Amino acid sequence: MTPEPRRGGLPGLIKGLATTARTLSRPTHTAEYPDASPALPPRSRGVIALTEENCTSCMLCARECPDWCIYIDSHKETLPATTEGGRERQRNVLDRFAIDFSLCMYCGICIEVCPFDALHWSPEFEYAETDIRDLLHEKERLGQWMQTVPPPPALDPGAADPAEVAAANKPPRAAGLRERPAPRTARASKAAEPAPDEAESGS
Repeated sequence: MTPEPRRGGLPGLIKGLATTARTLSRPTHTAEYPDASPALPPRSRGVIALTEENCTSCMLCARECPDWCIYIDSHKETLPATTEGGRERQRNVLDRFAIDFSLCMYCGICIEVCPFDALHWSPEFEYAETDIRDLLHEKERLGQWMQTVPPPPALDPGAADPAEVAAANKPPRAAGLRERPAPRTARASKAAEPAPDEAESGS
């Protein structure tokens, strides 16, 4: 027995052509990348930029990174005393700061925990490489991304000024203000009290 031919081919074809004709009249929302640049939303997480002069090699970002993709090397440098009889000081000098973007999960924890604003988000995302080893960005390349970091958004109209701005706008103290009197000591207050005989004679 030969099987009967299926009769659903023609209605299905007509239905598919109707769907195609219906979608042809609708406007498209597809961005023709790379011919058209995408409209990125604010605070896009593209690549991490480094401000080298702000980094103190505190290692907070490397310790908090869940993927251990941040590598920091530094050494201590002795600074001479600035005043006579003063002590020498030591500071950390950053030798290496690298981020392996082949391991990075773009969580942003390193940027949040940095206490000195040395790390920032840049919306740039076009840094794909044919060799995975080239995704290890050293501090020189991380510093170049700072040119693409957008300025911070403006504060809300009712928000208070930052502490540093409020301190800079604080009016200086007038030179003619009278200084507060020094607190009286116990000996001075006792000397100012009248003797018992003087108090009785005065009464």
